[in-house]
Amino acid sequence: MTTTIYVDQANGVDAAGRGTIDQPYHTLAYAIFSTPADAIETTQYQIRKGPETQYDAPTLSATKKAKKDAQGLEKKRLKAVAEENEARERQEKREKRLEESRKIVLVEDPSLPMPIKSKIVRLANYRDKRVRVCGWVHRKRDQQEIMFVVLRDGTGHLQAVFTGQTNKTYDAVTLQLEAAVELTGTLKLVPEGQTAPGGHELVVDYWKVLGPSPGGDDAFTNKLNEASDPSILADNRHLVLRGETASGVLRLRAALLSAFRATYAEHDVLEVTPPCLVQTQVEGGATLFKLDYYGQPAFLTQSSQLYLETCLPSLGDVFCIQESFRAENSHTRRHLSEYTHLEAELAFINFDDLMSHIETIICESVDKLLANPSTSALLKTVNPNFTAPKRPFKRMSYSEAIAWLNEHRILHEAEDAEGNTIKDADGKPVMVPHAIGDDIAEAAERQMTDIIGKPVFLYGFPAELKAFYMQKMPRKEGEEAGPVFTESCDLLMPNVGEIVGGSMRISDGPELLAAYEREGIDPKPYYWYTDMRKYGTCQHGGYGLGVERLLAWMANRYTVRDCSLYPRWPGRATP
Repeated sequence: MTTTIYVDQANGVDAAGRGTIDQPYHTLAYAIFSTPADAIETTQYQIRKGPETQYDAPTLSATKKAKKDAQGLEKKRLKAVAEENEARERQEKREKRLEESRKIVLVEDPSLPMPIKSKIVRLANYRDKRVRVCGWVHRKRDQQEIMFVVLRDGTGHLQAVFTGQTNKTYDAVTLQLEAAVELTGTLKLVPEGQTAPGGHELVVDYWKVLGPSPGGDDAFTNKLNEASDPSILADNRHLVLRGETASGVLRLRAALLSAFRATYAEHDVLEVTPPCLVQTQVEGGATLFKLDYYGQPAFLTQSSQLYLETCLPSLGDVFCIQESFRAENSHTRRHLSEYTHLEAELAFINFDDLMSHIETIICESVDKLLANPSTSALLKTVNPNFTAPKRPFKRMSYSEAIAWLNEHRILHEAEDAEGNTIKDADGKPVMVPHAIGDDIAEAAERQMTDIIGKPVFLYGFPAELKAFYMQKMPRKEGEEAGPVFTESCDLLMPNVGEIVGGSMRISDGPELLAAYEREGIDPKPYYWYTDMRKYGTCQHGGYGLGVERLLAWMANRYTVRDCSLYPRWPGRATP
């Protein structure tokens, strides 16, 4: 008896089809594949391109090609069956192993030496001794009768080897990444030709889970991966921190701050802790976070500069490492709403002294990191291509920068009198050359720095572009008109842009009062700051360094958000 199978190349369906005239297959290959081997000789095929054509027998060439494709489908089916069988066997073995593991109770051998509890970073002192280490499962690898675990405790990584009964307990069979564990065993040098963190490994004889971690859909590896969306990474920052890159950057940050503190101590600059709740502004009222302070208006500090200045007569040169806040609705890769501000104020200096001091503090602090084997290795791990900046730093005046930008045809958007971008007939911004008086935009500034390729002090900005407290440069002899420039500077780094802003401060009392009036600032809340010019004024200056920006340059991070423990930017205050 002959069976007819129908194939409609337009409307047929392979997997859900039945090969009937009402439910035809889509391809001839699938029709042949679906035909039982013992029915091949008694089966004929009818095929059409669509409803507008009649069914007809396939050509010999079409049949030959379809048979070849059907063989491919059969291979895929057999492979799927084999994989299903293997998966079932693995599951059966796992269930059997789980069942057997429940019967095993691991007991610490009392005849063994008492273990020495240690952090991973200190383990080199205890080789060939029995030690006890706590930490989190960073990586895990099963290899027949052996399980390798890389443990992380925040001070380093340790490879641990589980064999025998230690690898057969229920906890061993169900162990997941990020579980908190306590491991006890003998610390041994790794066999010749093999490598492990620290050059040694822990041969475990007793262990226990202190805090389990889930598997399945909620497993740690299902929460995050390298391809995760930035918003998911931000939401799960508390988990991102467990990664080697994120934790490495934060370790470098801690080392950098320690290096800064050591360098300041060598230069007799004292650390102080100014308040974060203030009732004065430093960088302009538009970027202040306002709050009600027991019925009085107050702000989160933009800068600790004014308070640092008050310390000079009693404590000498001072610095602080403090959080600063800017209510600036900026989403660029180098802006944060809350950032770590390293600020310093120095007495009895001139403008040249100020720039030299900034250069010295940064270079000597970086040198300290590179001179220490531990922090140098950390820096090279985070950024293998890092090289210390060469001194002296290039110095370029604002006027020279304007000329440089124009020579290199780096334009900026034209603006009207209100500061709005001027657009052409197509709605695109009109691009024009820079001119004296322009506020050099971040993009142009960064492009210039990247082309120069090394640190640059940009100095001498027009007074109308800078804060009220900055000292003005005296006019050159014979110069009566034109813009007034300030003794101000920005330190620019390649790939990041500005990392330091500094200036000499107005030391003359009447000049400071005039600056208040010019900016429309009520001098009453600043009485304590004004008093500094009344009781023994002197030439002084200072600066603020954005720690996250400097760290982004050193660690070669694309955004400063990677350089903060829990970064804050517009719309992000979680977690």
